[in-house]
Amino acid sequence: MKTAISLSDDLFRKADLLAKRLGKSRSKLYQEAVAEYVARHSPESISRAIDQVLEKVPNPPDRFVKRAGALGLRRIEWEE
Repeated sequence: MKTAISLSDDLFRKADLLAKRLGKSRSKLYQEAVAEYVARHSPESISRAIDQVLEKVPNPPDRFVKRAGALGLRRIEWEE
């Protein structure tokens, strides 16, 4: 699907240089960038990242850590 977007001149130049350096079209660069952005912001991706971090925690968190984490998560605007 074709679409049009607006970019600042500076961002356009940087994206253009990156595409040339990587040997791909601007269109391909933008496709990959949006795909990566969407993947990073998917609920499954966020949950996986949190699970990976928690696997590295040697001891179960104490009550303070659990409470602080719960309060922090309530402040985040979650998108669907």
